[in-house]
Amino acid sequence: MFRSVRGLCKQVGEYGSFVTADYVVFALMLLVSAAVGVYFAWADRGQRSSGDFLMGGRRLTALPVSLSLTASFMSAITVLSNPVEVYRYGASIGLYGLSYVMMVVVTSEVFLPVFYRLAVTSTYEYLELRFNRATRLLGTALFIVQTILYTGIVIYAPALALNHVTGMDLWGAVISTGLVCTFYCTMGGLKAVVWTDVFQLGVMLAGFLSVIIRSVVLQGGVFPIISDSEEGGRLNFWDFDTNPLKRHTFWTITVGGTFVWVSIYGINQAQVQRYISCKSLTHARVSLYINLLGLWSILLCSVFAGMCLYSVYKHCDPWTAGLVSAPDQLMPYLVMDILGDYPGLPGLFVAAAYSGSLSTVSSSINALAAVTVEDLIKPHTHMSEKHLAWTSKGLSLAYGALCIAMAGLASLMGGILQAAISIFGIIGGPLLGLFALGILCPIANSKGALSGLVSGLVVSLWVGIGAQVYPPPAELTRPLPLTTDGCNFTITGGLNWTSTALPTQLIPITTAPAHNADSRPVLADNWYSLSYLYFSPIGTITAVGVGLIVMNHIKMLWTNNGCPLTLGFVLFPIEVMTRTGRLDLTKDREKEFGNTNPAFCDVELDLTRSSISHMK
Repeated sequence: MFRSVRGLCKQVGEYGSFVTADYVVFALMLLVSAAVGVYFAWADRGQRSSGDFLMGGRRLTALPVSLSLTASFMSAITVLSNPVEVYRYGASIGLYGLSYVMMVVVTSEVFLPVFYRLAVTSTYEYLELRFNRATRLLGTALFIVQTILYTGIVIYAPALALNHVTGMDLWGAVISTGLVCTFYCTMGGLKAVVWTDVFQLGVMLAGFLSVIIRSVVLQGGVFPIISDSEEGGRLNFWDFDTNPLKRHTFWTITVGGTFVWVSIYGINQAQVQRYISCKSLTHARVSLYINLLGLWSILLCSVFAGMCLYSVYKHCDPWTAGLVSAPDQLMPYLVMDILGDYPGLPGLFVAAAYSGSLSTVSSSINALAAVTVEDLIKPHTHMSEKHLAWTSKGLSLAYGALCIAMAGLASLMGGILQAAISIFGIIGGPLLGLFALGILCPIANSKGALSGLVSGLVVSLWVGIGAQVYPPPAELTRPLPLTTDGCNFTITGGLNWTSTALPTQLIPITTAPAHNADSRPVLADNWYSLSYLYFSPIGTITAVGVGLIVMNHIKMLWTNNGCPLTLGFVLFPIEVMTRTGRLDLTKDREKEFGNTNPAFCDVELDLTRSSISHMK
């Protein structure tokens, strides 16, 4: 026996709709977010520098920064797509929890000390200090392009899914959220962004909990939901298959996921800008570790929400039955189905989804303004700090408008949306390789860095675009079976529809047309079928490998003064001894090895005070 939910008996294509209470809850979320911006604009009305606006004066504490770190990349795509991932492919994405641990350790011990001690506003300032200006500008340009593209999609994609199910006006939601986000970013700067992130993270958790609690009540408890998921094969955590072509295994999620999340938390401007705004290095480190608890909480809620989704619809899949037109609409459909009789709760879930969008968009706008001021304006002008602060506010306004316009463009992109999101992830790998070269390899120089970055981009885009054109077969993506055996509802027009014979195996959604097996190139069944989680490691490894190979005068490591510098890594600061005595890293470094690594040669390797001078 199984429970028949209300949605199984409604007409095909007939969804619930928002009532006044739902709109009130949604509007309240927007109002509170805007109010935070007004508060900090008033409280910090005396701020006179761009550093105050973009970095919060570097006086923030660990707790709000940690919650902001969690909210920044937990977008509406996470709220809507993670549960559907569990519904279709199983709960293996719960293993991201291990990736988060490794990401936090690597970020706090490798990348955080560098950026914090240099007191940079833009992470790409480091690239000029370490390599040259061309490297900095290329990194900045890549960041700006990918962030504007991704932010437009983050605004538009959830609005489209929610519009189809709840009836909420599509462009009204897009423009209102975009305007509110731009408003508080422009008015309050980083402080407003951080504190609205704290509020929005709470709304996201509340939205998840409303769905979970109602599902648990309907299904008779937590254990029936777990039991249904186990019977349906959704608890597929421990797949240790080492085949890199399989979409999700223990290794693809833990190894590939670590690279993806390190590229976000370790070097992405939106995240780095937060933890270097802390008032001390200790607060910055603590914020990362508290953030780990937040990431685990969101992951647990999204995975269990997906298990609830499967438990409720295990006998009648709304997507296969035609009740929704796309998988991303399944969570809004569930919300309207089980919470539709409780005015305000559907509005709470929609507010949760849009809170995810607001937190991501606000982080992006603030980060875009920061890199534009620091990398493109400051080096070429002599503006006062007061004028730079006003310029930062103007840039926040301009980028907000640009992101809303990008959402309009996203509406015309159709199937390219998924490809664009994939490309956004692909770009992070080569950039991670570039920063790894600078921080972990003191011997790397600017020519190697640029060559590595370009090579990593070419390779990762090659495999990523190939995977979109020639999507991997179902035996590698492995969607789990769904059924319509228990469907019993009325099609508009009065025909009663009951099915026990529809296909139980889903066909993977792709953004490319189907290809005949005979027309698929040889690479389609191996290279292009690589798990998408390995795109980032490929880009990183290629960038580092090519960078080291191209490096000029690499033989000088062993022939010049007999001094192997390869031990001068971040984790092993050492004193350097040469046959001729003192090693001066401030002379002729670019010619032979690249510029001095400013994070360590001037901090850990303080050669002017080392024992070398006493050992002559």
